[in-house]
Amino acid sequence: MTRKKNKPVSFDALVKFFIQQHHIPTKKDIEKLSDKLDRIEQMLKSLSSTSGLRHVPGGPGGRSKKRLSEAADTVLGVIKKSDKGVGLTEIGQKTGFDEKKLRNIIYRLNKAGKIRRKSRGVYVA
Repeated sequence: MTRKKNKPVSFDALVKFFIQQHHIPTKKDIEKLSDKLDRIEQMLKSLSSTSGLRHVPGGPGGRSKKRLSEAADTVLGVIKKSDKGVGLTEIGQKTGFDEKKLRNIIYRLNKAGKIRRKSRGVYVA
């Protein structure tokens, strides 16, 4: 039996092997990711301009002076008309909104300081 003589391994091949074994991203990999991110950003821009989405200053949870929605204005109007306060069921009857929507609107109005809770389920402006 004769043994084959091993060829010397080049430094470039050794580095390439090391990079592959340790899953280290190369410049080419990072450029591919950057291109994908650019495409995603452009898709989001085109979607937001066509679907009516808008950027809200302050972001989620941030305090901003944005205008209340029409539904919130309606609920606020019902609450303001009542001197002694108004309950959730009465607001629902007057506005026609379902309970989940009312709870969300009341939460936002309370957080914005437009209304306050008089007692359990009763709100005043």
